[in-house]
Amino acid sequence: MDFTGLQYFLTIVKHRNLTKAAQELYISQPTLTKFLQKLESEIGGKVFRKNGHQYELTFLGQRFLEYAQKIDALNQDWHKELSDMRSSYEGELNIAVPPMRSACLIPQFLPEFHQKHPGVHINFFEYGQMLQDHILTNANLDFGILSDWQAHPNLNYELLKMEEMLLILPPDHPLGEKAIRREGFGYPWLDLSLLADEPFILHFPEQTTGRAAQQLFDQYHIQPPVPFLTYNNQTCIQLASQGLGASFAPESYVKYTMKIWPMQAFSVGKTPLLGKLVIAYRKNSYLSTYALDFIQIAKRSLE
Repeated sequence: MDFTGLQYFLTIVKHRNLTKAAQELYISQPTLTKFLQKLESEIGGKVFRKNGHQYELTFLGQRFLEYAQKIDALNQDWHKELSDMRSSYEGELNIAVPPMRSACLIPQFLPEFHQKHPGVHINFFEYGQMLQDHILTNANLDFGILSDWQAHPNLNYELLKMEEMLLILPPDHPLGEKAIRREGFGYPWLDLSLLADEPFILHFPEQTTGRAAQQLFDQYHIQPPVPFLTYNNQTCIQLASQGLGASFAPESYVKYTMKIWPMQAFSVGKTPLLGKLVIAYRKNSYLSTYALDFIQIAKRSLE
């Protein structure tokens, strides 16, 4: 099967529907049907089972998909390296980033990168959830910027910065006057036990910030009321700034949103609560010269 056929197969897997796949590929459905018949004849078995209008992978199809994705990733790497050899000044980067991280971080280092590589076109794919899965499964993505992640054996991680998780209170909250300066903390420190009865706007417990919040509550032996849960940092910060409760957010979000919404930010915990902001990319994937430059400029800009 050639690379065209490979894309046909992967597009059917993506949509699980021949009509939608044919529309994306700009070919007729009968052409796609003939391709599928030929593929199954060559392999000697069914790769899809039809369930209504949906095409579900068989066990044979699942195994074929694993190899097809590897071949597609190698093909993507080859074209990136070929482009890099032809010119170190022109190219394309595809970067996955959480939506609000994009607004907070990208303006800090993109101007320097663009000045150095003006011919490189960048596509930012702003994924709210399962960002790491997108990096693993989408061969077109060069890398992604992550803060909420679990280490995966098929990914490399490079540290961009360590950032403190901060407590957010409304701008006029009286507890702000009780904050003190403590060595090792980047912001005025507030005793979290003072907020034992304060309502909190939290992330869901499966998220990094949500888990960290519960660990803090356990550390201080408190269980404050939690009337609101959300996956979104922006929602947490904005609701807290409007007086609906206290919240937690990473430092880079706080610095950005302080320009928009009034709030108070504090360090908390027995020790500074630090999280890692990383760039992740697939192991053994080819990174162009300008992709490596992007990583180095991002590191330097966020120090």
